[in-house]
Amino acid sequence: MGFWETLASINDKVNTFVWTQTGVWLLIATGIVMTCLTKFFQITHIGHWMKKTIGSLFDKKVISHTGEKATISQFQALCTALAATVGVGNIAGVSAAIITGGPGAVFWMWFAAFFGMMTNYSENILGIYFRRKNLEGEWSGGAMYYLQDGLGGYKGFKFIGKALAVIFAVCAALASFGIGNMGQVNKIVLNFTSAFEWRRMNDVILYSADGNDVTLYMLIVGVALMFLVGIVVIGGLQRIASVAEKIVPFMVVIFILGSITIIIVNYQNILPAFKAIFSMAFTKQAAWGGATGVAFKTIITQGCKRGVFSNEAGLGSSVMVHSNSNVKEPVKQGLWGIFEVFADTIIVCSMTALVILTSGVVDYKTGMVETTNDATLVADAFDTIFRVGNFAFGRYFVAVAILAFAFTTILGWSHYGSKAVEYLAGKHAPVATKIYKVLFVLVIICGAIMTSSIAWDISDTFNGLMMIPNLIGVLAMSPLVMKLTKNYVDRKIKGKKDVDPMLSYDPSIQAENAKAIAENPSED
Repeated sequence: MGFWETLASINDKVNTFVWTQTGVWLLIATGIVMTCLTKFFQITHIGHWMKKTIGSLFDKKVISHTGEKATISQFQALCTALAATVGVGNIAGVSAAIITGGPGAVFWMWFAAFFGMMTNYSENILGIYFRRKNLEGEWSGGAMYYLQDGLGGYKGFKFIGKALAVIFAVCAALASFGIGNMGQVNKIVLNFTSAFEWRRMNDVILYSADGNDVTLYMLIVGVALMFLVGIVVIGGLQRIASVAEKIVPFMVVIFILGSITIIIVNYQNILPAFKAIFSMAFTKQAAWGGATGVAFKTIITQGCKRGVFSNEAGLGSSVMVHSNSNVKEPVKQGLWGIFEVFADTIIVCSMTALVILTSGVVDYKTGMVETTNDATLVADAFDTIFRVGNFAFGRYFVAVAILAFAFTTILGWSHYGSKAVEYLAGKHAPVATKIYKVLFVLVIICGAIMTSSIAWDISDTFNGLMMIPNLIGVLAMSPLVMKLTKNYVDRKIKGKKDVDPMLSYDPSIQAENAKAIAENPSED
């Protein structure tokens, strides 16, 4: 067995342990625990968090650009977080879940998202509560800080908290090059060069590996992506946020409108689609897949895993950008975390699932899928409606959607990786993050011309390895999450006047923010 085969074998074992045997169940358990401890906040206060998130999008305090140095608005923080979460997982990820786990996997995506709302909420309020200013005056927050200062603040847990923080940061930095970069670029290049053929450049083969050809066309697309990403990433967080707030709302609305069109045209299949989702979610041995069958455990793990891949609730990634928000009230940014999961999975992923299940690319009678290619399945679904005569242009729509989704995911993950490197580098962070950004941009070329899946498989493992220490931190800090939530509910929902706000673990930041809120109550 060669080096790459040995590496792949070891990675498969670690990946199985992290995702199938440990991670998914820890993720679900954390979501359930945080939901119960916050008294089902996502349901009991749905009107409040809807009003404070999507209902506030016309509020200038929420959407206007901040004048504070190196901070972004609440809406920009949401868009940047969605930029990283609304990506290939919303198209190829949902398709892969249905191909592997059948329609029943969609139910478990919803299940994971429902409880994931409170996991993401908890992460975000902890991120705001434990954040601090870095050497350049920019807010820095994330799982590494609440592991270090939160978990590490418990008696006898200082070393454990610091160790888990370092593990999280290392895995986040490494994952940013794979899942957040090369994997996204690879999907862009393959779909774009397939949909928009350029025969002259496609005929120039640079090399072949794993039975696949790498063409000059792929290299050209990769160079173009490297240039575009470089312009944005080197400009820092505020430029990333500025691009994200323009692209993300537009691409989400266009994709939803296209999806709704297909669903409406195939309205007669809506009820059968929902019937398939619910009836096949609880089968011990699903009929889906004909002779192969899909085990109940596979349905659950595929649905939950793909749900996490899409909305990232539990990974602790989006916390790093939510912590850059100009908001002073931790729970207020946590409400955006709830909406983030809702928008990503309950809305966008559901649209993708219904497009697949209503369009006819899935045979309800035999339970067979016409293709095993996750991206092609969605393209085939769009081709059923978006056509003029014999010319189907649904594949072009999907190729552009994947380009936009994956491009913004790359931008979001570049910020996550830079924050992880900043934490690890300490006082050398300004230089280290600049080096990281240059490397991040250069690696895009590798994603464009690589054929082996080992890079993304290893990154998949690092994603899971991020999740475990983060969830340990969230569970360890659950009493604090309860206190912060109760403090907010008492003040903002029940209207109690004699309750002092809980804003930061740092007394100086607490005093500064409390003063700002006292002088201008609309600040929080």
